[in-house]
Amino acid sequence: MSRSALALFALLALLPAAARCSAAPRGGNAAPHDGELVRASCSHARYPDLCLRTLNSYAGPTDNPRDVARAALKISLARARRASSYLSGRASGLRSKRERGALADCLEQLSDSVDELRQSVAELKRLRGGEELRWQLSNAETWVSAALTNEDTCLDGFQEADGTVKDDVRGKITDVARVTSNALYLINRLDEITSRRRSGRKRRPARRGGFVTVGDDGRL
Repeated sequence: MSRSALALFALLALLPAAARCSAAPRGGNAAPHDGELVRASCSHARYPDLCLRTLNSYAGPTDNPRDVARAALKISLARARRASSYLSGRASGLRSKRERGALADCLEQLSDSVDELRQSVAELKRLRGGEELRWQLSNAETWVSAALTNEDTCLDGFQEADGTVKDDVRGKITDVARVTSNALYLINRLDEITSRRRSGRKRRPARRGGFVTVGDDGRL
């Protein structure tokens, strides 16, 4: 075999190994892909398939649990606004007094939900560390819980109503309530993660006078 043929054979033999090396992650502590974090975050949500579908189609960042929770809140807020706009358009065509009253109450509840979800989005945007972080997450959880209650109350108002508007309201509000429920779960998950991290920092041993002691705050 000629030298040129041997060189070509050796080069071809090395190509698969080079491809494997270029495809391997850089370093053993590489961060998981966004999709992996979304899957892990949604795995125990009340509506996991909906959680995955909506977050995977979200155009913004989902690089950490805070991003994921904010994304879920923004999705819920957008759907609540869209449902409110759609149902407002239906109001003009209603002849039944009962349906008009139920829809008016529902729109009021939905307006409250929009405000509460908007406040939650803003609260997660300005998260800070320390004790204020826990307070801010608690505020967000309270507002999202209230939004979910308002959405349920809207559906209750149509228990005695008839006609297609009842089905329209049920479909729109159920969709909003489900994404809101997932958003609440993801905020709770963020709260648990940050609480564990803070607890881990507080439990670090403090050394004094040659002895190591551990208190709840890491001090004697």
